[in-house]
Amino acid sequence: MSLLVPLYVHPAEDPGAWHQLIQAAGRTYGVILNPANGPGERPDPAFTAAAAALRGAGARLLGYVDTDYGLRAQAEVAVDLRRHQEWYGVDGCFLDRVTATRHALPRCRRLVRTLRKLGAGTVVLNPGMYPSRGYARLADLTVTFEGHWSTYVSVFTRPSWSMRLPPERLCHLVYGVPEVLVPLAVRTARERGAGVSGPVTGELPNPWAELTPALTGTEQ
Repeated sequence: MSLLVPLYVHPAEDPGAWHQLIQAAGRTYGVILNPANGPGERPDPAFTAAAAALRGAGARLLGYVDTDYGLRAQAEVAVDLRRHQEWYGVDGCFLDRVTATRHALPRCRRLVRTLRKLGAGTVVLNPGMYPSRGYARLADLTVTFEGHWSTYVSVFTRPSWSMRLPPERLCHLVYGVPEVLVPLAVRTARERGAGVSGPVTGELPNPWAELTPALTGTEQ
């Protein structure tokens, strides 16, 4: 099992969840650090400590950066990455709200190249849906589904090109999963060609405020 873990809760608010995450770091693809919808304006000591513990446990750290569907300037995105690197020692970045259309692909390509030059070893793109096929070539991992469990089990479809990609290049993030069905959500992602997944039980507005039960279960 390979899990992408967006845990969007402050370590001081739920230290138990962060402790569990550190203990289970070996079962993750990566952990997304998101102190303030990005790195924030200054280092957060609680996140600095959590990041150090996660690194010590062998986790890959990804700094959360919002691209606002390509509306944010490339320089602003670069600043966010540098702050994540300097303050939390991240290995790469999780680019959220990424464009998915073919006409916006060149701009996204330039952005990813810039971030690679700045030292982003791992780049994860999150359009939250299957984008035009060129996007998957840019990233180490592309999130091709982000949505509610009810949608995932009822109306999910995928393009033929995605079936030719290695599963470890694709990820499905599903929220609102009944806890008893979390192992099924992991298996379903695998069956649909996504080798990385992130099923959580939480609901909007912040379904990622709790740790996925998949990390504390026995499903492999």
